[in-house]
Amino acid sequence: MSMARDMTPRVDLTRHKGVGPIRHRRPNYVDMLPPCNAACPAGENIQAWLDLAQAGKFRQAWETLIADNPMPGIHGRVCYHPCEGACNRKELDSAVGIHAVERFLGDMAARENWPNPKAAPPSGKRVLIVGAGPSGLSAGWHLARLGHAVEIREAGPLPGGMLHFGIPAYRLPRDDLMNEVRRIEAMGVKIVLNHRVDDVLAEQEEGGFDAVFIAIGAHLSKRVNIPMRDAVKVLDAVKMLHDVETGEAPLLGRRVLVYGGGNTAMDAARTARRLGADEAMIVYRRDRAHMPAHGFEADEALAEGVKIKWLTSIKQIEGGEFTVERMTIGEDGRAKPTGEFETLEADAVVLALGQEADSEFLRKVPEIEFDYDTVIVGPNMMTGREGIFAGGDMVPAERSVTVATGHGKKAARHIDAWLKGTTYEPAEKNPIIEFSGLNLPIYSDAIPSAEPHLPVEERGTGFEEIITALDERAALHEARRCLSCGNCFECDNCFAACPEEAIRKLGPGRRYEIDYALCTGCAVCVEQCPCHAMEMVPEPA
Repeated sequence: MSMARDMTPRVDLTRHKGVGPIRHRRPNYVDMLPPCNAACPAGENIQAWLDLAQAGKFRQAWETLIADNPMPGIHGRVCYHPCEGACNRKELDSAVGIHAVERFLGDMAARENWPNPKAAPPSGKRVLIVGAGPSGLSAGWHLARLGHAVEIREAGPLPGGMLHFGIPAYRLPRDDLMNEVRRIEAMGVKIVLNHRVDDVLAEQEEGGFDAVFIAIGAHLSKRVNIPMRDAVKVLDAVKMLHDVETGEAPLLGRRVLVYGGGNTAMDAARTARRLGADEAMIVYRRDRAHMPAHGFEADEALAEGVKIKWLTSIKQIEGGEFTVERMTIGEDGRAKPTGEFETLEADAVVLALGQEADSEFLRKVPEIEFDYDTVIVGPNMMTGREGIFAGGDMVPAERSVTVATGHGKKAARHIDAWLKGTTYEPAEKNPIIEFSGLNLPIYSDAIPSAEPHLPVEERGTGFEEIITALDERAALHEARRCLSCGNCFECDNCFAACPEEAIRKLGPGRRYEIDYALCTGCAVCVEQCPCHAMEMVPEPA
């Protein structure tokens, strides 16, 4: 934490001339929940691994990180980092670049070939996972660490699911993806490719599996009813991105329209540019404020020459002409037609209107209940069928890589408990510490580290990664910008501020203790704690 401290002694209001100390409250050390941890869908202990990273203990930081998320190099690249949106430091200057440090640790682990942590002794239990996307990979990792034999059966030719076939290589290079997949395999997870599961109960019985985790991604594109006559080439975005990955990229022509406003639409348009389209235009029925895509995704698309036509809906396609209607946003935030039309021209249209999970095969299991294309699960991630669990895109929730990864960890813990005949009860969380609860100086001297970007003019028609990792010096600096919200980081402020010398240092990593026989309850230590790791509490009766 690189900020100056105000060490001015406070007036001791508990002392009155001639009567000695009057004390009704006393200081106490507390642990609060930092907002970054609370916001992480993967359940990472972000503050803990940042603390190790800022001390240069990179391997320990990585080991702490992968206890929750086995794919830091992947998430450091593709997660939309809600942790940074919650970071208290953004109220002071700007959020800590958590994703950049996470990527640095993942890449260093791959480069240095750090070994996996040891797994628990074999349990004798076998778990089948259907789907090798982020949720299935995460569940496999955690179950294997717990000592269970895990087999993932994947319908596709490569592991990763939407990581491989839905996220372009300029955001997630395939070597980096496969490095972390191989690490999961090295933990003992068996991945069987080109194996589509159509009858889960039969495969469970034939393979002798004690439990099943369903982790099928949302690979089916939603359909839209648009009148078409002699239509130009019409593709769905998911298939287009898949075909690019398998070396079967479609010929799109010079002008391409992408219909949709999500992150997949942004990726489809940027990919179209890389495939040689002179013009790629996104058509979306609402405005930027109401688009589902993250703001930085739209910014990057615009920087690469993609055009976005807001408040526009495609009504008809005839040949290479598209009749579109201007829309307006109502008070309820919904797009409403205006009756104003215009014509656009293009050689191809890519539909990016959302995805659905292919859950039809599970309807053979009578106990499983559905909510449209998703599966209903209980708090323990188990479906209506005893021993069959589900997560990721298969259950009602936000669909993102990090949410799916968190589901995999959560399911693994519940599956482990179920296999042992017990119940998993997560630890109760501490209260979240907000910015207003910190005792920070009024200024900052820690400028954030910037991740280098490939210049737009050099992106051209290639799929080279557009963001470069931080170097070690920058990663250290960024980790040290963490304010350690709500948890003691042994800054010695309380120790130095106490006028009664009532606070004792216990040594590195052991924090402090208070000698209440000397303490007068003046609260100077609490006022001087920058991260709110101390509070005044009532004295015991």
